[in-house]
Formats: sequence, structure tokens, C-alpha cells
Amino acid sequence: MDPRIALRESDTLSNEEFAEILKRLDRLDNASKVGAWTQEVLELVSNNPELVSGELAKKANLEKLWLKLNIRKLKNLGLTVSLEVGYRISPRGIEVLHRLRQLNPSR
Repeated sequence: MDPRIALRESDTLSNEEFAEILKRLDRLDNASKVGAWTQEVLELVSNNPELVSGELAKKANLEKLWLKLNIRKLKNLGLTVSLEVGYRISPRGIEVLHRLRQLNPSR
């Protein structure tokens, strides 16, 4: 079984687990040529469940292949789920996004 499945279903995060996820998200943001993107993409997927990548990319004015690659990075952290058509945010992703919103309410 894919270990990401168990990971994404785990929506109970300790402060230490959240801190580690936050560290990894910061690393992704800091390494990106476009700047901070992780919370924006999580919001995009959360607000548009099951929408295909091309339509998601249009909504956010992003390049489709870039978006798909980066959603996959979030999936590897257990934060998103790839569907036959589109994506959705995982239970773990919902919890992380909730905490991110508390840290960054203006985003």
C-alpha cells in the first residue's frame, strides 16, 4: 500500500508534526522561482475540488505543467489527493491549511 494514503488520512497533527510540515513547505516556497506558492495552491485545490489541472491553472494564472508538478509535491507530503479527474485536499491537508490560515490570515 502507498504510504501516502495513510499519511493523507491522518488529520491529527502534533505541534511537532505541523512544525516539520511547515518547515518542508517553507523549503518548497523558498526554492521556487515564483516565490511562496504552497498555501496558494492548497487554497486553490481546497476551493476547487475535482477540477482538472488545466482549469485550475487558468483560475490561478499558472502554467499547467508547473501546477501539476507542485501539486504532486504536496501529495508527497500527504496534503492533496489525485483523483481520476482533478484533485482534492486530503484530511491532513485540511488540518494543515487550517493552521496555515491562522498563521497567515491575509493569504
